[in-house]
Amino acid sequence: MKRILAGVVLAGTAAVSAQAADLAVKAPYMKAPVAAVYDWTGFYIGANVGVGLGRDLQTHSYPGAGTLNSTYLQPQGAIGGGQIGYNWQFGSMFGPMLIGVEADIQGSGMSDGYTSLNGLATNYNQKLDWFGTVRGRVGLVRGPAFGYFTGGYAVGNVKTTVTEGGLVAFENSKTRSGWVIGSGVEAALGGNWSGKIEYLYLDLGNQTDFFGNQSLRTEARESIFRVGLNYRIGGNGMYVTPPPANWAGLYIGGNFGGATARDRSSVTIAGVTDAFNLAPDGFFGGGQIGYNWQAANWVFGVEADFQGSTLKDQRAAVLGPAVFYDAKLPWFGTARGRIGYSLGSTLFYGTAGYAYGNIKTDIVSAIGNYSFKTTKGGWAAGAGIETPFQLFGLLGPNWTSKTEYLYVDLGSTTDAFGATGINTTKVTQHTLRTGINYHFNQPVVAKY
Repeated sequence: MKRILAGVVLAGTAAVSAQAADLAVKAPYMKAPVAAVYDWTGFYIGANVGVGLGRDLQTHSYPGAGTLNSTYLQPQGAIGGGQIGYNWQFGSMFGPMLIGVEADIQGSGMSDGYTSLNGLATNYNQKLDWFGTVRGRVGLVRGPAFGYFTGGYAVGNVKTTVTEGGLVAFENSKTRSGWVIGSGVEAALGGNWSGKIEYLYLDLGNQTDFFGNQSLRTEARESIFRVGLNYRIGGNGMYVTPPPANWAGLYIGGNFGGATARDRSSVTIAGVTDAFNLAPDGFFGGGQIGYNWQAANWVFGVEADFQGSTLKDQRAAVLGPAVFYDAKLPWFGTARGRIGYSLGSTLFYGTAGYAYGNIKTDIVSAIGNYSFKTTKGGWAAGAGIETPFQLFGLLGPNWTSKTEYLYVDLGSTTDAFGATGINTTKVTQHTLRTGINYHFNQPVVAKY
């Protein structure tokens, strides 16, 4: 549910930003030429690539002996495929709007075979081999950019294997169906081409399987982060992007988003070890400040941000279960470089740099209760799209909105507890956020 709400908030801000007037170069105020008007109506076909991360709670039970464990299986890997769709653009009291339908099919390399419990004697492996969706889209349009909500039907093949003592005790490959919801931003690249950045949350349902005197209950919840390229059939083939907007100068802003962590962990007590994932997820929000330099269409910048976070995982129970976890990431921040390319009033950029954050782990175990807190440094990398933002005319031309994906790696921690306990955790997270920036360079606005 957190992923869904974060996606809705993200799409809401992106959609509002898409209806804003466009930034232009430092030049006298003027109307943009008719050729710059973009009509999104029509068929399109395209391709996409990205990364997927599952957060699939599994419980393994022996009848009469209670639950053996409760941990998250987290298939992760590259995804890629193609999409086809149709858009209708029409006028409304809020300005130009878009509704559409889209279908896609994806190959997936998402897998996770890390979790080994019962003293490493029981291994779990889960894969998402492929998935597809059929969705509606709705958004607000302003010229060559729009933000949108999307949702509909999802289907995918999930394969789960349980190995006990080196022998396969259970194996199942099944096509599951469910629903999907998400958000994105799409912008014209020139001619019939457009590019997009998109987040999807897939719920492929729950399943309980019985084998021998055991049962395994698994969920399938997948977060998909991807970029795509579309070609509009019979679209604005004569569309020429206007001169690049003026991005140079100082800016400051705020942001809000959601994140899911994939923290490879292990715990050892009295020589017995379990390996598993901690999967904190939740919301985060904060502020950023940065500075851009510009050379023609190319934009170079630096940015620093700081985030408060609600990320937590209170479901992990291992070693019997005799060890229970409460893992949190109360705050984190980054200091990054940015490099981008401005197509008219839309900035496409990549970003990378230093990351830091506070890691808190509470352990309740048979040998006592313990709490650990540490601040770790690491790295972050990602990409985003930034566009004008005027909030139905309430804000001036100095405002922009961005939608951004970041992967954060905060390295590993090792904590000893009691006489024989050792816990290790490697902290990584996938984040998606939207933000607004105020630019001090007072850019000029071009009308459509």
